[in-house]
Amino acid sequence: MDAQKPITKKRKLTDKNLPNALLQSSEFSADSQMYTDLLQMERKLDWTMTRKRVEVQDALSRPVPATRTLRIFMSHTVSGQAWQQGTEEPKVNPETGEGIPAFSFRIEGRVLEIPNQRAKDRAPPRKFSTLIKHMVIELDRDPALYPDGNVVEWLPGPNQPSLDGFTIRRKGDTVTKIRVVLHLEQQPQQFKVHPDLGSVLGLKEDSRTGVVQALWNYIKIHNLQDKVDRRVVRADAHLRPLFGPQETILFQQLPELANRYLIPPDPVVLHYTLNPALPPPEKPSAWDVEVKVDDLSLKSRMNHTILQMSSETARELSKMDEEIALHVQSLNNSHLKRTFLRAFEEDPRGFIQEWLASQARDLESVLGSGPSEGQTMRQEDLKRSEFFRLPWVEEAVAIQEGMRLAAKTGL
Repeated sequence: MDAQKPITKKRKLTDKNLPNALLQSSEFSADSQMYTDLLQMERKLDWTMTRKRVEVQDALSRPVPATRTLRIFMSHTVSGQAWQQGTEEPKVNPETGEGIPAFSFRIEGRVLEIPNQRAKDRAPPRKFSTLIKHMVIELDRDPALYPDGNVVEWLPGPNQPSLDGFTIRRKGDTVTKIRVVLHLEQQPQQFKVHPDLGSVLGLKEDSRTGVVQALWNYIKIHNLQDKVDRRVVRADAHLRPLFGPQETILFQQLPELANRYLIPPDPVVLHYTLNPALPPPEKPSAWDVEVKVDDLSLKSRMNHTILQMSSETARELSKMDEEIALHVQSLNNSHLKRTFLRAFEEDPRGFIQEWLASQARDLESVLGSGPSEGQTMRQEDLKRSEFFRLPWVEEAVAIQEGMRLAAKTGL
């Protein structure tokens, strides 16, 4: 059984550049220049698209801040209250809690959708707990009657599931004032700017990057960079109290300077009054709070429209590149044939002599004969008669005889 031959992978043509001889030809200079300009434009377009793709990939790896409205709902329910028992004597079961006056307080929230947004651009809604960094719920009740459970604190855990809301159940039948303190989880993290720096930059609250950018814009607008060393920043009348005893700082020290004047933001404080003696309202109370979140819908559109190229488009572009390379190769071959025939037309005798001399030199290189005296050939092959019965012998004899006759006739 014959051994299978290894499959050779077909090499794709990738060279789309015209030969230099064709570019320098006066007959095709206009068309060659048009084609060269198109290649240059294609390279610029490819470079621009690659750079934009890298910029988008870098943007996708960082949060894309967007301001959204977080709507917080607070409501309550009651059980075992006097107005619910009616005239019947309440049946109290201490083990199950049945008949004991109690109430349940619930807080939940959701991010409002953008108006007139397309359905395919909508991102999955985020859970309420993912937007909270720290929450404290304080119940204002008589500590003598209710000594425990008046302060509830919640912190996110590493493996804690996301929740749409929180419910607190307590015993009692008196009016209770509830104070909710929310520290929001914002992306990027927001800070309160100290008035000393905020009055200069016109900022009250922003991210760390936003504060540094605003400080750098102030420096550029007021031309505070040193004329000789651009890394040095000089203080004006407004920045001198912030710089301290020194009059100048280096550019790389600006983030450190901005960090000194960043303060944790104030929490969101909400108040709710719960009266178990009255039926709960039919609709919950609602508060709207602005929150900075990562714009997932924008990231999805960026990833879909820029980074993702359909396989059909990629195959079509690859096919076009191969066709262009084939045409360029065919054009190069046609140019070589044309040059060959034109040289023969202009001087047939000189062309044939030069061509025969070139073929003789090539044959000497192949056979290892001539001035090298066969040193490039194996001595074992020269000793075998079969070596001189190969097809190359006839061509060598024909060329040699042609050269002898040409020399004899004086051509």
